[in-house]
Amino acid sequence: MFHTRIPVVLIHGLWLHASSWQPWIELLEQAGFAPIAPGWPGIADTVEEARAHLEPIGDHGIDDVVEHYSAIIAGLPEAPILIGHSFGGMVAEKLLGLDRGRAAVAIDAAQIKGVLPLPLSALRATLPVFKNPANRHRAVSLTAEQFRYAFGNAISEDESNALYDRWTIPAPGKPLFEAATANVSPHSPDAVETGNSGRGPLLLVMGGRDHTVPESITKSTLKQYRHSSAVTELVEFPDRGHSLTIDSGWREVALRVLDWLGEQGLAPATPAGSASR
Repeated sequence: MFHTRIPVVLIHGLWLHASSWQPWIELLEQAGFAPIAPGWPGIADTVEEARAHLEPIGDHGIDDVVEHYSAIIAGLPEAPILIGHSFGGMVAEKLLGLDRGRAAVAIDAAQIKGVLPLPLSALRATLPVFKNPANRHRAVSLTAEQFRYAFGNAISEDESNALYDRWTIPAPGKPLFEAATANVSPHSPDAVETGNSGRGPLLLVMGGRDHTVPESITKSTLKQYRHSSAVTELVEFPDRGHSLTIDSGWREVALRVLDWLGEQGLAPATPAGSASR
């Protein structure tokens, strides 16, 4: 048990602002951790500002994001726990493979190099980016209808629309293009050090109804770690879609993550070390 507050770095994915982690931050603080949720490079501090300033968001690739979070981690007092969603989950995996964190949780994480094939639903969810090759260097927004398919298919339309209004921002297209060509690129930034047996434990979380990262992607990701003896585990929420970190069921996911961290010996021994359920 730890007697100091363990840092936790929460990493958002495409189309969601970092502030969408706020409920998780409050729960993690209550549990005795020291969480932070920095945005990707070029993304403004608020949803409104990010929507108004697209140009700084565009043309940031996977390596840019990894270097950005590596610099943040370097300024922390000790190695953090990494929790990421979607492309943020893939970034968390990459950082863990580089030994930048003590453990990682990758929630509905984007595919890493080696994962094949890409299901049709994932292609449809990302079509707003791929339909124009110039989007590789631009920031791209989703419509409410596109968000409903990609994120909110397992919740009501009203809740999906409310989440869209509250949290969505434009996202850089470049990481999607990099991931799409990863398996034919010898030095793809989408590659993860899956064979690292000295890394910390990894939890992969998948939603059984996710259109953007269908469960076949997460199961294939798990197989990529078969040559590592480090802890790599998988948990499924069968009835959840890609919105599982921000919708009305987020707490169930967060509490399961806290339980897993406790199982790995990473529960803080502080007076605040138990989150209310």
